[in-house]
Amino acid sequence: MKIAILSGKGGTGKTTVSTNLAWVLSKITSVQLLDADVEEPNDHIFFDISFDHEESVDLLLPVVNNETCIRCGECSKNCQFGAISVFNSGTIVFENLCHGCGVCKMVCPVNAITEKSKSIGKVMLGTISKNLKFGMGILNIGEPSGVRIIRQLKKHIDNKAEVVIIDSQPGTSCPVVETLRNVDFAILVTEPTTFGLHDLSLAIELVKEMNIPSGIIINRDNSKTNIIDKFAEKENIPILMKIPFKKQIAKIYSEGNLFSKFLPEFQEKFLSVYKIIKGLIE
Repeated sequence: MKIAILSGKGGTGKTTVSTNLAWVLSKITSVQLLDADVEEPNDHIFFDISFDHEESVDLLLPVVNNETCIRCGECSKNCQFGAISVFNSGTIVFENLCHGCGVCKMVCPVNAITEKSKSIGKVMLGTISKNLKFGMGILNIGEPSGVRIIRQLKKHIDNKAEVVIIDSQPGTSCPVVETLRNVDFAILVTEPTTFGLHDLSLAIELVKEMNIPSGIIINRDNSKTNIIDKFAEKENIPILMKIPFKKQIAKIYSEGNLFSKFLPEFQEKFLSVYKIIKGLIE
C-alpha cells in the first residue's frame, strides 16, 4: 500500500503525520518512509538513521554548436518548456527552464546539439529500525524543479514493505503531481482555518482529477471551528483523525520527537487511521 501525505499549503503538519504514522505502523508491519519534500526535507530530524546509499540525480542539458547549427528552429518549435531559442546570431539554451528531455537533440537535422551532465540534487537511503526503512531526496539550492529527484526517489520504493508512506511537498504543483503518481491513497493534512480550507479544496481537486481515494486529517484542531467538517461532509470525504491544538504536542515536536511516543493514546488513533484506509481501498 502506497500512501501519499500532502497539503494545499505549507506548515499544516505533513511531517508530523508522516513521521508518527510511519513509526506507529512499523510496530506491527514493515514500513518505508520516503521524504519527497525535496526542497526542504525534514523527516530525518525525528529519527536516528543509518544511511547506506547515496546517489546523484543528474540532468542532461543541451549544448549547441553554433558553427554547425543552421538556425532551422526545429529545436525551439519542439521544446515544450521554452528552454531553447533560435536567433540570427545563434541558438541559446536557457538552462533553468530545461527539463532534460532530449527532444531538441533528437530533432536537430544537422546534429548540432550534444548534451552535458549537471547534478541537480541527490537521493539518500537508510534504515531506522528492522521494520522501518527511510529514503529522502535533496534538491540543490537554486534549482527550479525537484520533479526528477522525486521520480528517482520513487524508483527506490521497497516492494517488500507492507506500507510505503510518501511525504509530499506542499501545494498542488508539478512535484506534488509526481509524488501522487501510482499511489493507492492520499492523506490530506489541513488546519481548521480559512486559509487551510482554501488550500485543502485545491488539493481535493487534484486528487479527484487523478482519481485517487483520499481522507482528511485535521491538525491543530481546536474543537471550536467546524469549517473543515462541513466541507468534508459536502465533498463526501472521510475525516480520518483530528490532532488537538495542544501545547504539549507542540513542545514535543519542537524538541525533534514523535508525540505518539510520549502520548500512547495517539498510537491507537494512528492505527485506526491505517485500518480505515485499508477499508476504503478494499
